[in-house]
Amino acid sequence: MLITGGWKAVGSLLSFLLFSGLMGFLLLGAAFFGFSWYVRKRVADFESTQTETHNQFVYLLVNILVHIAKSDGHFTKSELQTMLNFFQHSLRYNQDQMYWVKQLIKEARDSEQNLDELLTQFRQSFAYEPRLILLELVYQIVYTKKPVINQELEMARKIAAFLQINQYDQRTIEAKYRYGQQAGTPGSTTSEEQYYAVLGLQSGADFVVIKKAYRKLSMQYHPDKVAHLGEEFKSVAEEKMKEINAAYDYFKKKHNGA
Repeated sequence: MLITGGWKAVGSLLSFLLFSGLMGFLLLGAAFFGFSWYVRKRVADFESTQTETHNQFVYLLVNILVHIAKSDGHFTKSELQTMLNFFQHSLRYNQDQMYWVKQLIKEARDSEQNLDELLTQFRQSFAYEPRLILLELVYQIVYTKKPVINQELEMARKIAAFLQINQYDQRTIEAKYRYGQQAGTPGSTTSEEQYYAVLGLQSGADFVVIKKAYRKLSMQYHPDKVAHLGEEFKSVAEEKMKEINAAYDYFKKKHNGA
């Protein structure tokens, strides 16, 4: 450069590089803010199509799950990914819903609300059946970690007590996932012991007790009782009903249709 054009050429080159870098920075910033605006708009559009009850349920669910993840004082990338996978695969959320969940998780991480406040709000806003669905989802995500973290399991039990879920229902949910994990497939019902767990019963219970447990659980987890929460949570109840029916059908056949 010095030989062919002197300092003028060097100055031109530096000016070009500076201008190009500045323009690149501005374009990158514009792209970032443009995408952020796009995401916020998609989230706002999605929220506006949902009921207030649905939005409140998901908001409280996300905040409670974040509190469980932060129980050891940290919220790791692994825990974040576990939560995202849970919503994407277990609840089958689409891209707009995932944008929404990511925003809720970010806000929950920065929130100063304590767990008792969130649970009090949930207990005051939702009846017993939605509380069971919440606890089902809490246990589902707790048992995605192998091995299960005892501190998180204890928090799940405390959440059940705070929401005034009776011990039978709490044990039913926990036993289902505990036996499911031991079998290598969380929530599966492939053995007699697991069928008993789904119904919340001890091994060896007679058919009269089995029938009584089946009727009780069928009423509690009927999808119509949680339909107002949203389609994804109605689906959770439907899956639960399939497990309950499969367990009952197994024992019904075993007892020769008694």
